[in-house]
Amino acid sequence: MPQYPGLSEAIDAIIDLTVRGGPLIPLIMLTSLLLWTLIIERYWFYRFRYPSILARTVAQWNLRIEQQSWYARRIREGMISELSVALRRGLIPIKTLAAVLPLLGLLGTVTGMVATFDILQQYGNSNPQALSSGISKALLPTTAGLVTAIAALFFSINLQQRAETEINRVRDKLV
Repeated sequence: MPQYPGLSEAIDAIIDLTVRGGPLIPLIMLTSLLLWTLIIERYWFYRFRYPSILARTVAQWNLRIEQQSWYARRIREGMISELSVALRRGLIPIKTLAAVLPLLGLLGTVTGMVATFDILQQYGNSNPQALSSGISKALLPTTAGLVTAIAALFFSINLQQRAETEINRVRDKLV
């Protein structure tokens, strides 16, 4: 098996983060992984699949002899609607996951604070190392949830705007 420099250090850092951040860190990581998979898929769609779908739809419309009747306008609206669905696919799960991540971080804060209060009840202020462990379990999930959600929010808005722009572009092309 080939050796990758820095891979074991990265794995150790992830394990350390999981241990220090508490049980919600792996859930935040998995949710974030799913979210970024969906975001990357949408950009992949816009870059590689959508241009051919758009070209095929415009070609179908241009092959129509009659484009002015009520029936032709309904066909045009149907074509635009199909493209609109394809362009917006996945945006709701992306927005939902972006909204869930800070909540998971907040849940991590609550569980970390409960752990901190348990330590305080057990040892009082005499064990600062245990106390800092509880505080870590409170703050790391919050940070992880917020950082991933804020970054995802930017991409979510960008994808929504891209979809709206493309839908308007399709309307202009199918005249």
